[in-house]
Amino acid sequence: MRIDIMTLFPDMCDTVMNESIIGRAQKSGALEVKCHCIRDYTYDKHNRVDDTVCGPGMGMLMMAEPIAACFEGICQELNKKPKLIYMSPQGKVLTQQKVKELAVLENIVILCGHYEGIDERVIEELVDEEISIGDYVLTGGELPALVLADAVSRLVPGVLSSAECFEQESHFDGILEYPQYTKPAVWRGKEVPSILLSGNHAKIEKWRREKALIKTFEKRPDLLEKANLQKVDKEFICKIIEKNQNK
Repeated sequence: MRIDIMTLFPDMCDTVMNESIIGRAQKSGALEVKCHCIRDYTYDKHNRVDDTVCGPGMGMLMMAEPIAACFEGICQELNKKPKLIYMSPQGKVLTQQKVKELAVLENIVILCGHYEGIDERVIEELVDEEISIGDYVLTGGELPALVLADAVSRLVPGVLSSAECFEQESHFDGILEYPQYTKPAVWRGKEVPSILLSGNHAKIEKWRREKALIKTFEKRPDLLEKANLQKVDKEFICKIIEKNQNK
């Protein structure tokens, strides 16, 4: 998979995407991330990418032409028009389901806004989808773009050692992850649950599933309404609800 990031701060994005697991995946060839400086596509001697907003209002707005020229350059490299995502607080909030959908694509391009945002005509003419990482505003789109790129990258085959690395995580199947422990078996008087040391894989899997359901019920009960639950899961949740009602 190839991810292109359109930004005013390519070094910032390169630094993050060339580290740790994602960096190793790029070196192995499982993934390619390219960061493009929008300022390189300006058309005046001062390399201006922004101008004042039309009408009353404070702040500066990113102009349409440098963004369009940058995106067209990427399209020429790929010899096609890839999906263009604009990171915006006006977009739909990112979910693991959306990450799964994007991870199967061959290419995605992520546009980072800055200042007061970008010229609306870019959104109308070029952007395929707007995505937000939450209902708050940041100084620029770089951090949201890196969040999206990281989340998508780790689902690409070859980035993690196996699919099992992410299939048991929070949100992948609609619920939170079960509690996890490591050595030592006793830490400051608190013990690792004995079942995890029993070697009985079937019982461990059952315990993990039930603990995941309990944690989701206690921390994010809203997720249970949309989760793809088996009959045995629903029966267990009914027991949790009944137990809480009898307290």
